[in-house]
Amino acid sequence: MALLITDECINCDVCEPECPNNAIAPGDEIYEIDPMRCTECVGHFDEPQCVAVCPVDCIPGDPDHVENPEQLQLKYEKLMAESE
Repeated sequence: MALLITDECINCDVCEPECPNNAIAPGDEIYEIDPMRCTECVGHFDEPQCVAVCPVDCIPGDPDHVENPEQLQLKYEKLMAESE
């Protein structure tokens, strides 16, 4: 499942540099996560790095983009192949 930044985001800027897939970017009002790039850090880390560093706990799973671990792994592999 891709992750989602809620409107509780305080724009502290700590999540964006932690994302290994460059899925996080500033939005109009708060940071946003591109669900096509978010793998919940599968392939990179054991846990989502944005969630680990978020001081306000505003990054839940995105119910509109539900994926299982195998799908996240395949997305990771596709992103890595595109970056070569």
